[in-house]
Amino acid sequence: MQFSMELAYNEEEVSRLVRVDIVMPSPFPGMDPYLEQPGFWHMFHDRLIVHAADILTETLEPRYEVIFDDNIYLHELSAEERGYFVGRPDLGVVRASAVKTSLIATAGSGAPAYGYAIAAVDELREAFIEIRDRAGGGLVTAIELLSPSNKYPGADRDQYMVKRLRYFKSNTHFIEIDLLRGGPRMPLEGMPPCDYCVIVRRADEHPRVGIWPLTLRDQLPTIPIPLRSPDSDGSLDLQSLLQRVYDAGRYGNKIYAGQPEPALKAEDRAWAESILAQGRGK
Repeated sequence: MQFSMELAYNEEEVSRLVRVDIVMPSPFPGMDPYLEQPGFWHMFHDRLIVHAADILTETLEPRYEVIFDDNIYLHELSAEERGYFVGRPDLGVVRASAVKTSLIATAGSGAPAYGYAIAAVDELREAFIEIRDRAGGGLVTAIELLSPSNKYPGADRDQYMVKRLRYFKSNTHFIEIDLLRGGPRMPLEGMPPCDYCVIVRRADEHPRVGIWPLTLRDQLPTIPIPLRSPDSDGSLDLQSLLQRVYDAGRYGNKIYAGQPEPALKAEDRAWAESILAQGRGK
């Protein structure tokens, strides 16, 4: 005797049993301008650097080691700012006046007095990539992704410009990726007007520098990664990299409630809104 059992689930039951995460790709053909919002840029910057390092580690010859390090920018706080416990925006804020209150409350009680560490300097870290010769440890290629701190006038830009000049004067290949419309473009003779750009400086071709000028509507390029002679170039597909980071960060679920910064020009805003409408099936 045989028994058969048929299981039937309606759509609601299936949705309870199986959880499916749907990752929507960025609707833009190139750089997504909504990623330029200050609230998202720092994490996007670091994610892109880490994923780029992973891709290069997977694709370059074993003789090369891909590492990432941090540019460190220190900001001395004003007297008023020192009255707070200052950190990244998600950290709590404690007024300095609490120090005096705490000390009075515990003095003479036999218990230790407690105060608060008031930061005199705020520290900003921004990651970059180095490709080194595994055998000798020498720096072969440096890859920098610009942030607003690099582009807008001030001490951070000045510090980065000194580092950039050292690259130009060295035997190190240098790649600079600018995916920000805001702020002055980095100085480079022959740079055409553009929304975004990538430069590749080969140490053996100094002072000539390769430039990839891009508009908001352009797909991001696949760029060469110069290595040590006689090895041929590696490569990095920036559009695929951006999509990988976009997916990993689930940015499609959160960035479109705000607006790109700086604001898009009228014609670009209309184009971007039509792109978003199509992506959402409207």
